[in-house]
Amino acid sequence: MIRREALLLLVFSLTMPLLATAAEQDVRHSFLTADSSKKLIAIVGEDNQLQWSYKIGPLHDLHQLENGNILFQDSWTHIVEVNPKTNEIVWEFTAGQDTDRKVEVHAFQRLDNGNTMVVESGTSRILEVDSAGKVVKTVPLKVKEPHHHRDTRLVRKLDTGNYLVCHEGEGRVAEYNDDGKIVWQYKVPLFGEKPRKGHGVEGYGNQCFAALRLENGNTLISTGNGHRVIEVTPKKEIVWSLEQNELPGIQLAWVTTLQVLPNGNIVLGNCHAGPENPQIIEVTRDKKVVWSFKDFDRFGNALTNTQILTTNGQKLP
Repeated sequence: MIRREALLLLVFSLTMPLLATAAEQDVRHSFLTADSSKKLIAIVGEDNQLQWSYKIGPLHDLHQLENGNILFQDSWTHIVEVNPKTNEIVWEFTAGQDTDRKVEVHAFQRLDNGNTMVVESGTSRILEVDSAGKVVKTVPLKVKEPHHHRDTRLVRKLDTGNYLVCHEGEGRVAEYNDDGKIVWQYKVPLFGEKPRKGHGVEGYGNQCFAALRLENGNTLISTGNGHRVIEVTPKKEIVWSLEQNELPGIQLAWVTTLQVLPNGNIVLGNCHAGPENPQIIEVTRDKKVVWSFKDFDRFGNALTNTQILTTNGQKLP
């Protein structure tokens, strides 16, 4: 009898991890993503099949719009809105047309009024462009040494009308008002480490990529080659973080895009991490991995940006 109970206990203990794994596999997402190394932007369905794809060049931002169209860049300066059903370009804008400076774009956003925010690095400015491609507003950014590739990464216009800007080259997140005045900023720390060269898990720095203003007023920041995500209060206190080696079997490299799902989970981009690590990861607030994506056949080591579109058949708001 004792031997039989011991056997049943052994079987039960062995099946428990399998049940947990099966539960994790119940999470299914469709998502928009892009990889500059494979020169591909695509929608991946919940069945892991490509639902749409388009050839690109370098890319650091993307959006599926409410009308279903895709807003993305096919070069550092050319922004397009494409109808994925026909692949027709229905809107486009080329940055840097009025300057002799070298310009790159690393952020853009369709605004509620129908205009499109386009952020130029090199000229260090935010543009708002109307549906006809006319610049209707310019907001200057404060950058010590303007550089076409390092001025900015992602920028988002907040509900307040302010702009939340990741200054990659300076390792700094700054909130600007409508007049270009900095009303809040945060210097991403190096956490006692010295900078190391490299884009992968071996490098180190504070070259922030994305920042989101949360409902509680805090700011969620991906620290780029700092290999972590941090949540910072308005008083600049770190109240939550995800470190490079906290997820079992996963190393974070250049942490890029962030998305907070309706259930509070955080989706992050794990770029330049190599084929032994997933390129996209969803974690709970208590740092449990509930979903990840790794595909080094169709995509590569420069999968920078992702937007989750649906979860288990439900469209995300």
